[in-house]
Amino acid sequence: MKKYHKKPNNNMNRSGIVLLVTLVVLVVLSMLGYTLSSRVMAERLRSQYLIDYSKARYGCDSAMKYALAAMEDIEPTLISRPNEPDFSDLFAMDSEQYKKLIVQWKNNSRADDSEKRFISNYNIDDSNTMDTGTEDGGDVSISGPYGAPWPMITEPAELEIGTAKVRIEIEDENAKYPLGWAMVEDNQIQREIDAGFEIFCEMSGLEYEQIEALKSNLNEIRKIRSFKINFEPVITTTRQPVKTTTASKSSSKTTTTATPVRRTVLTVATQVSNQTLSFAKIFNSSLLDKEMLAKPTIIDDNRKESPLKYISTWGPGTVNINTAPRHVLETAFIFGGNQVEIAEQVIQLRKIEPFKDIEDLQKKVLGYSDSIEKCKIYLTTASKIYTIKITATCGMAKASAVIAVTKDGNTVRQIAAFNS
Repeated sequence: MKKYHKKPNNNMNRSGIVLLVTLVVLVVLSMLGYTLSSRVMAERLRSQYLIDYSKARYGCDSAMKYALAAMEDIEPTLISRPNEPDFSDLFAMDSEQYKKLIVQWKNNSRADDSEKRFISNYNIDDSNTMDTGTEDGGDVSISGPYGAPWPMITEPAELEIGTAKVRIEIEDENAKYPLGWAMVEDNQIQREIDAGFEIFCEMSGLEYEQIEALKSNLNEIRKIRSFKINFEPVITTTRQPVKTTTASKSSSKTTTTATPVRRTVLTVATQVSNQTLSFAKIFNSSLLDKEMLAKPTIIDDNRKESPLKYISTWGPGTVNINTAPRHVLETAFIFGGNQVEIAEQVIQLRKIEPFKDIEDLQKKVLGYSDSIEKCKIYLTTASKIYTIKITATCGMAKASAVIAVTKDGNTVRQIAAFNS
């Protein structure tokens, strides 16, 4: 019996091949179309971002000029806070502890409505402001030494420049720990310097290994650029000889005479300013590992705490006892000893009335006059170094600037500025 084999249908094979090729072509075209449209969209977004950034940058630069001019007229004024909790220990409180403090304070407070400065609608990502969820509602803010949340000297200013929204904050740098102290090389006070740095780090929530790593990092920086706390005027004397020629009929004779001594004085203020600028360059360079300092130690929906928030980025040489929190006060008073007891008295007394000067501090803090005398060169009662932080946003773009200034009366001098 013969077997018959069915011949393949060439028309069907051709149709399948054509269909397959068509599908491949369609896929390729769709991919090309998607890629092209994505690139066009990306280019549009990029162009729009550049436009928005230029507007934000313009707003930031304009706000910088405005803030520097306005700083001349701003007079940071300390307020009395006798019936309010102090801001000193908020850095170490978690959400529950802070909430309990606020509720207890409100329940015990007998102040009238005009004295309840802590009730405000102002909300900021800061440890001083937090929604307590209490029945009377509203945000509750613990006043800083100037009334605004610590470390600001006034409430933030928000304005619009063109289409950019701008926020200006001014912070008290003398209220923070001077990290430059940890870079000082002085055998007479080295033990106090190291102990003060460790106290600050421990109270800020850093672990032992982190503290040791930071100390090693700072020692390496110290080899490159050591810092000073005490300054004295530097007087440089120079003599520049002048040649004179005496002529006669037969010959000429050249003699050399010396001019009077010329003295150049490098003032303390200039030396401090130069060191501040050097510190700012190091702090914002890769020499200092700021990752550990910036790592949050307390974080929740309302606030974020880190050691970096309490460190001065400009390296002032003194701490303001009227505006510094507890862990910063202790690092300053450790130079004279009894830092825990003195800091506690300072925190309680300054709520009633800010200290006028260091002599006033010695009179009011009983029993520790000698200890205060030893460390008074590290203390101040009036801040002179401030940071102006400016943030401008437009669309998805953001521009920012940080400016360090010194203020003495109405005289404002810019130390350094960083843009991003």
